[in-house]
Amino acid sequence: MANWKRILIILALTLLGLAALLLGVGLAFTDLIVDCWWHLELGLGEFFWLKLLYRYILFGAVTLFFLLVFFLNFWAASRYLGVDTEQLERLGRAESTRRQRFLELFQTGSMRVYLPLSLVLAVGIAIPFYQDWHAALLFVFGPKSGVKDFVFGQDVSFFMFSFPVFQLIQREMLIAFSILTGAITLLYYLEHRIMAGGSKEWAPGARVHLSGLGLLTAFIVAWGFILERYQLLYTEAHEPQFFGPGFVDIRYTLPIIWLSVVSLVGLAFSTLLLVHRQRGQLATLVLGLTFLGSVGIRHIDAIPRAIDRFIVKPNPVKTERQSMKNNIDATLTAYDLNNITNIDITPGLPDEDVLDPELRSHLYNIPVWDPEFLDDVYQQLQGIRPYYHFSNVDTDRYMVNGRLEQVNLAARENNISLLPPEAQNWENTHLRYTHGYGAVVTPAAQDGQTPMHWYLQDLTMRTDNNFEVVDRPDIYYGEEDLTYAIVPNSLELVGIPSADEESSFNYTGSGGVPISTLFRKLLFAIYFRDERLFFSVNISSKSKALFHRNIIERVRTLTPFLSLDHDPYIVITPKRIFWVIDAYTTSDWYPVSKRSTYRFNRDDEERQFNYIRNSVKVVVDAFDGRVDYYINDYSDPIIQGYRNAYPGLFKDISTMPPMLKEHLRYPKDLFGNQMRIYARYHQTEPELFYEQAETWEFARVNDAAVKPYFLTTALEGFQSDQHNFVLINPMTPIGRSNLSVLAVAGTFKGGAQTAMTSPGNGKQIIMYRFSRESQVEGPAQVSALIDQDPEIARQLTLWDQRGSRVLRGRIIVLPVGRSVLYVQPVYIVSTSGTRIPELQRIILSMGNVVVMTASLEDGIVELERRLKTLRETMPGRLPASRRPATTPAGPSLSPM
Repeated sequence: MANWKRILIILALTLLGLAALLLGVGLAFTDLIVDCWWHLELGLGEFFWLKLLYRYILFGAVTLFFLLVFFLNFWAASRYLGVDTEQLERLGRAESTRRQRFLELFQTGSMRVYLPLSLVLAVGIAIPFYQDWHAALLFVFGPKSGVKDFVFGQDVSFFMFSFPVFQLIQREMLIAFSILTGAITLLYYLEHRIMAGGSKEWAPGARVHLSGLGLLTAFIVAWGFILERYQLLYTEAHEPQFFGPGFVDIRYTLPIIWLSVVSLVGLAFSTLLLVHRQRGQLATLVLGLTFLGSVGIRHIDAIPRAIDRFIVKPNPVKTERQSMKNNIDATLTAYDLNNITNIDITPGLPDEDVLDPELRSHLYNIPVWDPEFLDDVYQQLQGIRPYYHFSNVDTDRYMVNGRLEQVNLAARENNISLLPPEAQNWENTHLRYTHGYGAVVTPAAQDGQTPMHWYLQDLTMRTDNNFEVVDRPDIYYGEEDLTYAIVPNSLELVGIPSADEESSFNYTGSGGVPISTLFRKLLFAIYFRDERLFFSVNISSKSKALFHRNIIERVRTLTPFLSLDHDPYIVITPKRIFWVIDAYTTSDWYPVSKRSTYRFNRDDEERQFNYIRNSVKVVVDAFDGRVDYYINDYSDPIIQGYRNAYPGLFKDISTMPPMLKEHLRYPKDLFGNQMRIYARYHQTEPELFYEQAETWEFARVNDAAVKPYFLTTALEGFQSDQHNFVLINPMTPIGRSNLSVLAVAGTFKGGAQTAMTSPGNGKQIIMYRFSRESQVEGPAQVSALIDQDPEIARQLTLWDQRGSRVLRGRIIVLPVGRSVLYVQPVYIVSTSGTRIPELQRIILSMGNVVVMTASLEDGIVELERRLKTLRETMPGRLPASRRPATTPAGPSLSPM
């Protein structure tokens, strides 16, 4: 009986110990365990382990390599150390014993000394590889791009993937072998020359050892000079004229670098010959002076300044022509600007038949409602509950009543901070107000002085226009800064709309990490630093934790190597609501390409890059949080490298559901960065590039840049009679206000479906370039014409009083025939009380004619009447025709 009690006690203690051990491990690795559960819930378990293992495999491999380098060299050095026994005998027995033990400690390559020392040094050397493990990942998995750089003829993937890693390897190896050479030399000197008797000769092996280390160190230094050649491709010394190496760099600096390499290698060998054979004194002297001279002369600015002053500056275009051409071509390629179509337009008044059939086909898609003004309208008229908030108003196109219409839409998200402070308690925040509900949709084109027209509205998702009704309109993941939620739970909720019966009490989504055990509950309480989660009785075994619910944070947590666009947008389908985010791959290592800086969505600081691609479309399910990555640009070597490193993470764009694919768009951040570069780099001839006489800038109105905006239209050059969803950005000559070019970016019908075979993935940029010999009013000038119109000024002044304020919206620029139509909405908003902007009037302008009416249709009629009068009085102003032209790399397009 006693034995059984003892066995039971031992078993109980064992189980208790195992439980304590399990709990301790769980507490120590809480973040790692919860992160693993979260990835598994998303179906990305393999991706999680690869991310984790790649970093530590790289760090471990580098640490092991340098550990062996240090330890084996220390161990080898200990083999050649000798002990002078005669000297030890003269020291006396006690002193001799202590000295001998101390010497033997180093002589035998003892694990107690060399191994810990080697490990500390190896870890210190390997830390930078741990920090830059993503660069090493592309070094291993990145494919060749098939594009050569213009200076050295290397594939550009070498510079984007290999060059930065080679620089890191060279730097760390130089540090390692410098430390090792110095330590081994000191070890030999102290332990052999001083401690073991100064009269004894060094062993031949010791001399060979030191010679080998010295030779390897010299080779590493020489490799650094070889890599320094490539650093010339990123010099900014010739800015603002051009980026990259110039005449002095190629003809003067580059040969000196080669001289340093050759003289250093020669000096290393001649020094060995001198040390071991006492020969080659003259060669060593000459090579040493040559090497020192080649290094020193690079720090003397007088010579390159003289070359620049007497050769380059008097003949800048002739001497730097190839350098400028290299910079232009590399920059256009790096920013994906090679497939731009130019359409030259000689401006004039439109023909009589242009306004009627051509312009009227666009009326129902002209976006007279600005999203920034709609934000207040949506909040006041469709917020409905105090805890709902529209974080952003998007623009898209949908089939409405059988035709493709441009609409504005927004998701009705949950925002607990809008509730009274006393309602913002733990239970409401995490268990009750867990989600938003539904969306609102309005047409982009509406008439003034009429009530707002809704395509989708209210919590009932009511529609009178055959708009798709969503089965699961609950929004658990969105743009708001959402904290974690626990669903389903045991609370009885009243009045919170949901597609699921009794809301979060019966959550049917597949998202969330189960909290099915007390152990999981404890870990989540520790993970969220919230003890109330552990003690809450309303959390059941069926509950799940939903976290990382902000879609940008969610995607950045999963894939921090992707940069994200500032404008995520919703797509409404019959099943549920989805978020689509444009993701970019960038690099700062594209050779000879002009650098840009930009702060992408939620970046802590501006990112520097000289290569960008919209390589990925990210789709996030608003109901269950599922994240899908679709490759949008198969020509991008960076995303191909990540695809090779993380099998199964990235999907082909062809597998995207058609209901999502038809809502893909040309991203705003990409277009803005491209146009900032193209504003100067469209001048592809070095002479024009140097003159900068045709440099553009973004059009401005009232000292604010006109932001790119979306328009659904059938523009010339898009090879389709159907309407396309495009981005438009007007640009003016630098320092001037007249319109110089209208940049249009969009995706062909079916472009996303043929992304794997279609050049440019169906994307295209068209530049409507207006003749420099004719004046075309820019947005700022049109705004001034509107201000100067006495009838409009009188009416606006009348409205802008007695508790109202007149707000003029953005100016929409639309090419029509050989002319340009400008459209500007006018809103009235109350200066006191509730702010609900009302569309009051629409201003249209063309050919110095300005009209203001309540509707687009009336405005067109009035504009036609005035233009007809102007045409009759100025018949000679009409030009002959348009002259379409394309860049050599662009497609051949026919005018409409």
